Amino acid sequence: MNILLTGASRGIGAAIARALAAPGRTILVNYLQNQAAAEAVAADVRSRGAEALVEQGDVRNEADLVRLAKRIGPVDALIHNAAIGVLKPYQKIRTAQWDLTMESSLRPFWLLTKLCTFNEGASVIGLSSLGSRQFTPGYAAMGAAKAGMEALTRQLAVEMAPRVRVNTVCGGLVRTDALNYFPESAKMMETAAKLTPLQRVGEPEDMANVVSLLLDPRASWITGQVIVADGGISII
Repeated sequence: MNILLTGASRGIGAAIARALAAPGRTILVNYLQNQAAAEAVAADVRSRGAEALVEQGDVRNEADLVRLAKRIGPVDALIHNAAIGVLKPYQKIRTAQWDLTMESSLRPFWLLTKLCTFNEGASVIGLSSLGSRQFTPGYAAMGAAKAGMEALTRQLAVEMAPRVRVNTVCGGLVRTDALNYFPESAKMMETAAKLTPLQRVGEPEDMANVVSLLLDPRASWITGQVIVADGGISII
C-alpha cells in the first residue's frame, strides 16, 4: 500500500503516519520546513515495519505537488492534512492571508487528487475541523477553507467512483501545537473538555484512528462522507 500524507512532520499528520505504519506499506512523509521532525516521524514509521520516504514540499506550489505525486507512484491512500491559515476577525484579514489559507488547505485537496495516479480501491481522505460548520473566533478564513474541503469531498466522491473512495474526517478541539495560536488556548481547552460529553479534548491519535478506520477494507461501502470525531461536543 502506497500512502501519500501531506503535513506529516508533527501533530495530527505525524500521528496518522505512525498509526498507518505496518509491514507492506510505504508512507511518503511530506513536510514544509522541519526536516528533522519529518525524519523522526519516518524513523518511527520504519520501526513499525513500513517503508518511509521523506519529501519536502509546499502544498501551495503546483510544481511541488507534481513532484510529490510522482515520488511514490500509484497511490492507495492520499491523505491531505497540511494546512496553513490566518486566525483573525474577518475585517482584519488581508487578501494575501486569505489566499494563503485557501491555497494551503482547499486548493491542494483538489489539485493533488487530480495529479495523483490511483490504484483500484484507493482512498482520498481530507482533514477538517468543526470550524467548518460552527462559529469559532478568528476562524473565518480557515473555516471557509475547511467547509470547501467538505463540499469537495462530496463532489469528488461521485466523480471518482467507483475506483476511488473520498471521505473527510472533521475533528473537534485537538491538542496540537496549532492551539498555541489561539488566544487563551489553555482556558479554551479546559472549557471544551467540560462541555464535551466524553469529558476531554481530542488527541492527534484520535484523528489518526478514524483515518485508519476509513482505510480498513470493512469501510469499503463508505464514501462521500464527513466523519465527525469530536467527543460529542457538536451535539450539545
